[in-house]
Amino acid sequence: MTHPSHLTENSLVYRGLLQAGHNCWRIERAQRFSLLVDAASYFSAVRAAIRAARHSIFILSWDIDSRTCLVPGGANDGYPEPLGDFLHAVVSSRPHLHAYVLNWDFAMLYALEREWLPLYKMDWRTHRRLSFRMDGKHPIGASHHQKVVVIDDAVAFVGGLDLTRCRWDTPQHDCNDPLRCDTNSKPYPPFHDVQSIVDGDVARALGELCRARWQRATGHAAAAYRKPDRVPWPDDVAPDLTDIDVAIARTEPAFDGSPGVHEIRQLHLDAIAAAKRHLFFENQYFTSGLIGGALSARLEQEPAPEVMVISPQTQSGWLEHATMGVLRARVHQRLKQADRNRRYRMYCPWLAGQGENCLNVHSKVFAVDDDVFSVGSANLSSRSMAYDTECNLVLEARGNPAEQTRIRRAIAGLRNRLLAEHCGSSPQQVEAEIDLSGSLHAVAEKLGSERRRLQQLDPIVAPELDALIPEQAPFDPERPINPDALVEQLVPEELRQPAPRRFIGLGVLALTLALLAVAWRWTPLREWINLASLIALARGLEDLPFSPLVVVAAYAVAGFLVPITVLIAATGIVFGPVMGALYAIIGSTLSAAMTYGLGEWMGRDTVRRLVGPRINRLSRRIAKHGVLAMMVVRMLPIAPFTVVNVVAGASHIRLRDFLLGTLLGMSPGIILTVTFAHNLAEAIRNPSPGTLAVLAVVITTLLGVATALQRWLPRKEDPAPQ
Repeated sequence: MTHPSHLTENSLVYRGLLQAGHNCWRIERAQRFSLLVDAASYFSAVRAAIRAARHSIFILSWDIDSRTCLVPGGANDGYPEPLGDFLHAVVSSRPHLHAYVLNWDFAMLYALEREWLPLYKMDWRTHRRLSFRMDGKHPIGASHHQKVVVIDDAVAFVGGLDLTRCRWDTPQHDCNDPLRCDTNSKPYPPFHDVQSIVDGDVARALGELCRARWQRATGHAAAAYRKPDRVPWPDDVAPDLTDIDVAIARTEPAFDGSPGVHEIRQLHLDAIAAAKRHLFFENQYFTSGLIGGALSARLEQEPAPEVMVISPQTQSGWLEHATMGVLRARVHQRLKQADRNRRYRMYCPWLAGQGENCLNVHSKVFAVDDDVFSVGSANLSSRSMAYDTECNLVLEARGNPAEQTRIRRAIAGLRNRLLAEHCGSSPQQVEAEIDLSGSLHAVAEKLGSERRRLQQLDPIVAPELDALIPEQAPFDPERPINPDALVEQLVPEELRQPAPRRFIGLGVLALTLALLAVAWRWTPLREWINLASLIALARGLEDLPFSPLVVVAAYAVAGFLVPITVLIAATGIVFGPVMGALYAIIGSTLSAAMTYGLGEWMGRDTVRRLVGPRINRLSRRIAKHGVLAMMVVRMLPIAPFTVVNVVAGASHIRLRDFLLGTLLGMSPGIILTVTFAHNLAEAIRNPSPGTLAVLAVVITTLLGVATALQRWLPRKEDPAPQ
């Protein structure tokens, strides 16, 4: 719905969009603003600013890698090249400088992509005034996605780039650039992203944001604000705008008693409603149903603005393609249906030398006409609108007519600069084409070169895959879940409630395994792993007299590293539902006993420091309720299998009660899991009507039990009044 201040009743005169407390947190003055396109410019600028720091450095990140060299060709500034060593050296050389690095306490899904032992490398072995912490203060399944660096409360960087591996690239995106290598000297494909740099009062406000995050994550206050005696603005960064109001917009999920903040979501909705001629988006994801609905509504209006979306050709990896890719295709098709006058198109930046692949777009930018420009960390996904922490900076053409004209010219220049990069042309050529045709789409159609162009994209998805992904997908949730509500299920009067959740979890497992089956059918996965040879190897192991010992030993060792559900499913595929269930139950119990022993050896204090207050409450309940508590914990997705075992060991629950509760709580789920996995494997190997029918029966049984329990248990617990 259009806000009344956006448009007059009889004209399309722009009247202002930003309102503090509504679609942004604060609006502060910046002496300078500059857009840093691609990581080469950002990394060199942030290194220069850190090198000039005197009082404080704040880094908020989704990912950070101490091995990253910010200037791959060598900074030659007298400091070490790797990021961790560089920060240590700078802090060591300044007696009053404190550095605070706050990284997301990432999910194990990303463990193989991240630097191992970051706490050791960035905190334990560095200067005492360089503090590194992992931040897990968020709802289950959420992430800290803000990418903010603040130096001396005087200069700040905000955008889509983390100080980590596989990000560095130049605007040329040369497919054969020898400097574009990861920390293991392995080349990676061209990568596009955008960061911004500001100074003045807006930088100080971002420093306040960082201090609040640090206090919330660690329970300790960072160094207090000190008025800077100099501004560490990098010498080689020319400002795109001077003396400009800059808004800060955030997303923060409701958590631990704090209400949610949805300024970025409201900003997007207001921007879409206010657009008159053009809506320009450059974003890694395009999956939000809410944003898709708002764009559809505008496209159905007369006159509708042009909508240009620049996105990667495919999502990274087959798993993202089979999840976020499906959601993007749905939003895209919805917009096509609403687009009566061909005002909407999606593009990917094509590069010569990449074959059929396009540039990896990771940026999070949007522009409304020449009036509003936003850059930050927020994707066009449901997560970024409500579930993950995000931070965007927003420019707007405000002030008197002359001031508005000045800012509009600069905003148009920022957008045109991005378009020019993708088309292999100049910002002046882009400006001339827009002046001539009034169309962003005309730029894509006419200004492409032999080496670079914007290629129209029409993402579609196989019907079989589309049918597997639910509308409210768990990988792009619209609202957070309070984990404390799950922990409270451990009290005796509510013990029956977790049962449906256990079966829902099995349903999620079924969906995951089904996605793997689809990947086997429609991705190169079957070329990488030869199923026939694996089955032959497994059958050979099965025939050996000591195979049960090998399987059980594998659980004992791999249980520390591999999710227990994966081991259980694999056992069912290899050994069938009967022996597979037996081996899985014995192996899981042994693995639980070993990690229980680890927790007992570590002791309560060590475990408390490692896992935090919510798990401490779990520990107390386990110790108090014994077998019953362990049964319930095994049915609830409270924490990973190994974490529960370690906490139980530290809680001093008796080993007998722990093992009995584990056995009783896990056995039903193990039996159902191995049965499903075995029948799924049979359906893949021998897709006959018989095997598919058996698989359908198993899935129907799982879902039927879950549905029946969901409907039956509430009635049993809350009988109707007599």
